[in-house]
Amino acid sequence: MCYSSTLRKKEKEIERMTRKSFQVPFEYKPYYRANGFTHPNLYIVKMDEPENIYPAMWGLIPTFGIKDIPEFQKKYNTLNAKSETILTSNTYKHSATDKRCLILADGFHEPHDEKGTSYPYFCHYKDDSLFYFAGLYTEVDEEFFSCTILTMAANEQFEQIHNKKKRQPLILDSEFESDWLRHDLSSIGIKELVKVGFTTKEIEAYPISRDLYRRGIDSNTPLAITKVDYPELNEQGSLF
Repeated sequence: MCYSSTLRKKEKEIERMTRKSFQVPFEYKPYYRANGFTHPNLYIVKMDEPENIYPAMWGLIPTFGIKDIPEFQKKYNTLNAKSETILTSNTYKHSATDKRCLILADGFHEPHDEKGTSYPYFCHYKDDSLFYFAGLYTEVDEEFFSCTILTMAANEQFEQIHNKKKRQPLILDSEFESDWLRHDLSSIGIKELVKVGFTTKEIEAYPISRDLYRRGIDSNTPLAITKVDYPELNEQGSLF
């Protein structure tokens, strides 16, 4: 699962680092936490415009959900798509073949269970640089996109962090970013890429305030990235 993401860099910094341009003026604002369940905009790079960045509502809306989006969102959680089934799922298979995207981020949150209590962990590259989730998108209309983040079975590190459902978002290694956007990528190529495409860069993870889970709390603040030492977690250490 990945239901919470961060993108704290400023617009000009992102454009300089990615060599891509935001296409909706004055829309982007850095954030410490985007809560997927509020369906905020994430920022995507589409297959047909690899030099541009667009906002896209988090929570993919397939063709059959466009007529009544609020009703679709009540019935379906499409914040994440299982990478193992994107080519067979009625919700995702059309996007998997011709509407893949890169989703910008510089961090995300995962839940860790300790004796029945959930602790949020902040995960990011140790150098705090940008990365891309592998994503899918739809064009709801000409100026409105929706997207979903691909997930995969947890590796050794994330089995310890997200230790209940043991899933992790598919963060693409820089070697595979352009491949994910290729128009000639076959179904076999897609299956292979999601198996081997996870980043090789070092990911740092540490616990943050459990207030992240409290209703009514503004979590789009440094609270979402500030390390908290919990005595009950000290035996395993704060870093995985």
